[in-house]
Amino acid sequence: MQEQYRPDMIEPKVQQYWAENKVFKAIKDVNKEKYYCLSMFPYPSGRLHMGHVRNYTIGDVISRYQRMNGKNVLQPIGWDAFGLPAEGAAIKNKTAPAKWTYENIEYMKNQLKMLGFGYDWDREIATCKSEYYKWEQWFFTELYKKGLVYKKTSTVNWCPNDETVLANEQVHEGCCWRCDTPVEQKEIPQWFIKITDYAEQLLGGLDNLPQWPDMVKTMQRNWIGRSEGVEITFNVKDSDEKVAVYTTRPDTFYGVTYMAVAAAHPLATQAAENNPELAKFIQEIRNVKVAEAELATMEKKGMATGLFAIHPITGKEIPIWVANFVLMHYGTGAVMAVPAHDPRDYDFASKYDLPILPVIEPFDGSKWDYSQSVFAEHGILINSEEFNGLAFDAAFNGIADKLEAMGVAKRQVNYRLRDWGVSRQRYWGAPIPMLTLENGDVVPAPLEDLPIILPENVVMDGVKSPIKADPNWAKTTFNGAPALKETDTFDTFMESSWYYARYTSPTFAEAMLDKEEANYWLPVDQYIGGIEHATMHLLYFRFFHKLLRDAGFVTCDEPATKLLCQGMVLADAFYYTSPTNERIWVSPTQVTLERDEKGRIIKATDPEGRELVHSGMTKMSKSKNNGIDPQEMVEKYGADTVRLFMMFASPAEMTLEWQESGVEGAKRFLGRVWNLVYQYQQNPAKTALNVTALSADQKALRREVHKTIAKVSDDIGRRQTFNTAIAAIMELMNKLTKASLDNEQDRAVMAEALSAVVRMLYPITPHICFELWHALGNEKSIDTAEWVKADEAAMVEDEKLIVVQVNGKVRGKVTVSVNATEQEIKAIAKADENVAKFLDGMEIVKEIYVPLKMVSFAVKPM
Repeated sequence: MQEQYRPDMIEPKVQQYWAENKVFKAIKDVNKEKYYCLSMFPYPSGRLHMGHVRNYTIGDVISRYQRMNGKNVLQPIGWDAFGLPAEGAAIKNKTAPAKWTYENIEYMKNQLKMLGFGYDWDREIATCKSEYYKWEQWFFTELYKKGLVYKKTSTVNWCPNDETVLANEQVHEGCCWRCDTPVEQKEIPQWFIKITDYAEQLLGGLDNLPQWPDMVKTMQRNWIGRSEGVEITFNVKDSDEKVAVYTTRPDTFYGVTYMAVAAAHPLATQAAENNPELAKFIQEIRNVKVAEAELATMEKKGMATGLFAIHPITGKEIPIWVANFVLMHYGTGAVMAVPAHDPRDYDFASKYDLPILPVIEPFDGSKWDYSQSVFAEHGILINSEEFNGLAFDAAFNGIADKLEAMGVAKRQVNYRLRDWGVSRQRYWGAPIPMLTLENGDVVPAPLEDLPIILPENVVMDGVKSPIKADPNWAKTTFNGAPALKETDTFDTFMESSWYYARYTSPTFAEAMLDKEEANYWLPVDQYIGGIEHATMHLLYFRFFHKLLRDAGFVTCDEPATKLLCQGMVLADAFYYTSPTNERIWVSPTQVTLERDEKGRIIKATDPEGRELVHSGMTKMSKSKNNGIDPQEMVEKYGADTVRLFMMFASPAEMTLEWQESGVEGAKRFLGRVWNLVYQYQQNPAKTALNVTALSADQKALRREVHKTIAKVSDDIGRRQTFNTAIAAIMELMNKLTKASLDNEQDRAVMAEALSAVVRMLYPITPHICFELWHALGNEKSIDTAEWVKADEAAMVEDEKLIVVQVNGKVRGKVTVSVNATEQEIKAIAKADENVAKFLDGMEIVKEIYVPLKMVSFAVKPM
């Protein structure tokens, strides 16, 4: 063992050993308890960022810990390789997306290996490989045959410059997020999967996920949005047309004063035929895509259609308006507006001077000022004929019953959730496996024609998908007759929705999954990823698993038992203002700092000496140039140091503030561990530990060792509070560095302690521990070592430190046997030289004893 800790010499050597010996290869073994630990796989963007490092370090710590506890651990990795960013990069770099993607995969794979993550690389997946997406294509055709897939014309955000559909999140102030081209609303045919058929299962299943964060479950419940209500049909005056609305508040039915329909509603189209002004307004609001989340705060705009609905009970004429806050693809595309009791309806009515009719009053009978605000709570009905005086439940049922008896309504359970649109008009994705015949019929591609391979050697012109631009690519045959392949590709959420299952049998060529392997490894025992995926990936992930279950591939109901959502990584951001008044962001690694005595930044300068503005801690991003390159940090400090800092600086689910001073501190701590093992190695224990022959100090030290083992085991295994586990080890190390090594039993206690420390640190800092384990005299690799177990007997305290007070002031502390009697303890307290001088010449008037905690004497002069 060398004297100095040199991670640059240790880490490559250990990583080579792991690779050559395939230490982390997972093989099904029905005689061992399995443990499947999975971190969300990365997009191959070119370089790892610190968010990746944090996610994958957490997964690796859990995996190594479970392996040491005797589990058969599967920890795989792969690449979420399709997606639009590759097309943009390919255009920018004048290359093909495939070439760019594969080069990035190789680079990032080396970075992952550099960090020492214990992956089974034989199970590596890249979702852009045809052997992967073949089975995704096949499964889609099977879902189509079961009636779970359909195609319909849908209104989408369309960027005419990029010729692609944009998600709502990709539309910024009405323009494309990439090219700033105004976004249009376009109706195009889209493929959908019926996730709504599984809405109730997805909702109910959340109750069976006690180890998922409550926030994620709440977000999914809200996204699914189950509601119980009534669908009511209104006649339209002087017309055979009808208009249906869905409401969860039939108790407010008598307060309807207008109706609002979406711009794409048939009644709006009909009314606009002879009304150019309305037609212009409809065109204007149709071309402004509104995300549902923005409906509450957006400016309300509308125009009267000139049409009127007839209130089924009162017979009143209700004006029908076109409004920008009603979306055609949510509900029926029409709403009954009750402005007295709904903020959105109230804003619109106030703007256009429409009636506001209160039909609910507070339970306490107080009068609400409807000229100032709405009353949106449940209450007592007023202005509602025979239903006056009823509370919500009775009013809901009474009005619903009446409407149903009239034949104009039906009770209904609705969901906010909408079917999953999986069509994308871009190139770099898995081709959708559907064929269009000469007569216009659409059929699924047969298995023998799969995979429908995406050509990889293409030229990107930045406008049109190469498979749409090449008329020959789409040409094929079906049963000997000409047919055309679908030129849309799958939403990349498709690939990430089932990759976890394919890891169980990544090379299986006969089917989508090897059922025996899948049902041995699944469900995932621990899944790790960001909470930003709560209502997209994590919902599709659960949905796809239920599809796999119903197809007979898996037997469990949920894909992952436990979910950990790690926090973001933040870093300081600095800038200076250029002569053109532009903010120029400077990397924190290039900044020289001056701090005050409390560590606060008081001055920051760049390499040119310019004084910089510190804009605080923010999420690492390219835009603020405050991303920290993991590779640079590993080369400077070592992988173990980076891993240790990542796990120590913050609880896993909280944000982590990157501080290089903290990284330096982590490096120093590992240096202390190394030095103590080196020091011990110079004169190691030659005899075994004899627990019956230990001195009081040796017992006390050993007690601290085993109490630390118990805490660290609980912190990592149950609580997943890795930072507190590390803090406990650090505290123990402080005691060990002060411990005596004078005699053989001192060294024997130290041998036991160091063996425990190295094993406890191994999941977090595996390279240094690999080396130290051998330095402590172990022949086998630490990769095969068992997790250290706490000795309950060692943690039993046979002595206690007792506080001694005289007239309420602490005058001494004495160590006593836990078996000592009260009288013996009082005698020891009185005999203590620090206490005795305060008792000398005094009369003890009162003695108080708190068992094994305190002795208190009240005294007065004799």
